[in-house]
Amino acid sequence: MTRPGAPGGRFGRPSRWPVLLALSTLIGGIVANMVSGLLSDLARTVLGPATIVVAVLGGVASAVFEVRRRRAERDTTTDPVDIVAVPSTGAPTLPYLSGFTGRVDDVAAIVRAVRYDHAVAVVGRRGVGTSSCALQAANACRDEFPEGQFYLDLRGRDRPRSAYGTLTALARILGTTPPRSGRPDGLAEAADALRGYLDGRRMLLVLDNVDDPAQVRPLLPPTARTCRLLLAGAPALTRLDGVRAHWLSEPDPDDAVELFADAGRAAPGAWTRRPNPRTDPAVREIAELCGRQPRTIRALGYLSARHGWRSTDLRERLRRAIEAPPHQRVALSPAVRLLTERDTAYRALSRGARRLYRLMSLGPAPLDRTAIAALARRRPDRVARLLDELATGAFVVGAPGDRYELRPLLTAYARLHLRDGDTHHGRIAAQTRLTRHLARRAERHAASLTAAAALAGREQALPLDDDPSGWFELNQELLLAVVRTPAGSSEALPRRLRRWWFRLAVAVCGWYAHEDRLEEWAEVCRLVLATPTAEDRPEIAGWAHNELGVLRRRQHDPRGAAAALTLAVAERGRRRTAQARMNLGLALLDLGQVDDAIEHLELSRRHRSSADRSGQALTDLALGAAHLARDEPETAHHHLVRAANTFRSLGEARGYAAALTNLTLVHSRLGEHLDATQAWRAALGEYERVPDLGGRAAALLNAAATLVTTAPSHAKQAYDLLVEARRLREQWRPTAGLGRTLLYLGDAAHALGRVDEARRHWADAAGVCEAVGDAAGAAAADSRQLRAPHPSGEPPPAEVG
Repeated sequence: MTRPGAPGGRFGRPSRWPVLLALSTLIGGIVANMVSGLLSDLARTVLGPATIVVAVLGGVASAVFEVRRRRAERDTTTDPVDIVAVPSTGAPTLPYLSGFTGRVDDVAAIVRAVRYDHAVAVVGRRGVGTSSCALQAANACRDEFPEGQFYLDLRGRDRPRSAYGTLTALARILGTTPPRSGRPDGLAEAADALRGYLDGRRMLLVLDNVDDPAQVRPLLPPTARTCRLLLAGAPALTRLDGVRAHWLSEPDPDDAVELFADAGRAAPGAWTRRPNPRTDPAVREIAELCGRQPRTIRALGYLSARHGWRSTDLRERLRRAIEAPPHQRVALSPAVRLLTERDTAYRALSRGARRLYRLMSLGPAPLDRTAIAALARRRPDRVARLLDELATGAFVVGAPGDRYELRPLLTAYARLHLRDGDTHHGRIAAQTRLTRHLARRAERHAASLTAAAALAGREQALPLDDDPSGWFELNQELLLAVVRTPAGSSEALPRRLRRWWFRLAVAVCGWYAHEDRLEEWAEVCRLVLATPTAEDRPEIAGWAHNELGVLRRRQHDPRGAAAALTLAVAERGRRRTAQARMNLGLALLDLGQVDDAIEHLELSRRHRSSADRSGQALTDLALGAAHLARDEPETAHHHLVRAANTFRSLGEARGYAAALTNLTLVHSRLGEHLDATQAWRAALGEYERVPDLGGRAAALLNAAATLVTTAPSHAKQAYDLLVEARRLREQWRPTAGLGRTLLYLGDAAHALGRVDEARRHWADAAGVCEAVGDAAGAAAADSRQLRAPHPSGEPPPAEVG
């Protein structure tokens, strides 16, 4: 049924006068144009075009007016289940409800509040059912107010009532003195007269659709002893003095399914041969996708029953529109457009707030203000005002770190609005802006990770902007979700979006590599490989395989690393294989395939650009380690010195320290013990300033091994260095480095005359080396336990840094 005063003519048909006005304007323009043709040449050249312009503008204005009028008429159309009101010609009374479903606990709570509090406000999002719940509660306790139950809708047909209009309407209903004017003194006099009339009377006054607290502020705080005031409206009512607020959230899943079923049962000509909605799991999921909004659920239930829509088909259409990546085109079904048109809370927002609400659905995790400003391409102060509007309407909620996100229940609904309200080009542009902002910030923070780690030991706390790891940790969920966006899509990313998406993935992997979080690092690589973009762009797939090879080397899986790096070399092409070939050479060196490793390292150096001095130094460092493993100390010395000089000139302390660590072994092999001592002391000095515990452990091991084998009188110093190296190594999983450390720790203990301790360390070394697959280290440890106190023969090399 229809409320009194519903839009339309006498029988609900739309009024015809706007159409007649548009036709008359067009006809008048044409007649005026014909008359102007009869004038002089000058008049014809001036008045003719001017008349045409006026006629066209009048026709366009009339058409726009008619379209907006019909849209507003459609938005205010009564739902299949709505309020049944008594005509306003008689004495105004509280209307009854038809088909109210669920909300038992909410109604009971409102009834209890009305009994004990003078003013109660039922607040919630627009369209969530505050009016229905308030009226149901009022009808439940209407017998307790025998002297009258009155209802007033403050929204009206054209515009919301002001405080003056509210007091005037109440005065007309109750027969009190209306306000003389809208000035504060006039409103106060009318409010006092109204309070005097209500005092001592057992009356219930229900004011519905209170959008602004100013509409009812003259009535508060309540002073009548037995009269009760029940308000229903916006969340802003919670700020009123003397009012007890009851927050009304969306109906629970069971009530939402019941709404769907009841609306379908009320539909004329409903399709009877269909599953029971109350037991259909697809209906429950449809209600969740709709955000459990009552108006939307009722409309879907009504039309599904009337048109015979299958719930499974409807669910799949909604899923496709929601889950498809933003850059992918998806045809919208009539059900999607029905959902977006029925969202009265969304329609009540300003145009800017509606746009921001749609765009925030592109952020699958909380966004900070700068990210939201970049996404919406708006000034921060403008974004702050829009966020306040969305928060007031219960569209967004706050998150730690001064961030905001859509309410989880409304995220899918916002995606539907994004599909319906933004063009394909607009969605791609917005996604590109967000990804570009995140990629730039991630790259900036990833570049400063080393500096942040160097400052981590200071006592003072760093602010978040100066804490790269803190920023990554705070936004990890968002970054991974943006990287995951193309997964499951049938289309590759557009070019302008692909560029920033790839740079973001690289920066995130850089953070995981720095934090040694290998599982998350591998997950990002697998996400990239699973996208159609990786299939379409071989260089992206090659990068992901190269990253997987590097992290598998860190996991001490040289065979898996070699397999991944072989794919990286095959996919990236000759021009971009320098880094992948260098990593493949290192993996082959771990496997003992020294000749193949040197071959790939030489190719890597050849493919390096001459301007890439850091890359050239890394390749020289790897070549030095490979030639050292092939027992070519002179060649190794040549490459390592060149690498050390380059790193030092570039100011890269970590690379310089690694080159010095390997030079310690080279000088020891060449019998240059003084140079070896200088090298390991310089390496340890560099590691005092470089936050690289693994490199420091390798330098300590090489220094101690040099002292044990060349200067037994310095066994105590070597023992102390090895104890420190063992402490560092034991923080991670067992590796060959730990086994070699225990091996030489036994040698140092034996040189100090601690035979039992030495045998214990050798036994531990044998167990660790055997567990990690270091056959040479295990054999050396076993031979030390079986041989004389001073083992003969050259010990195996300590470790290549």
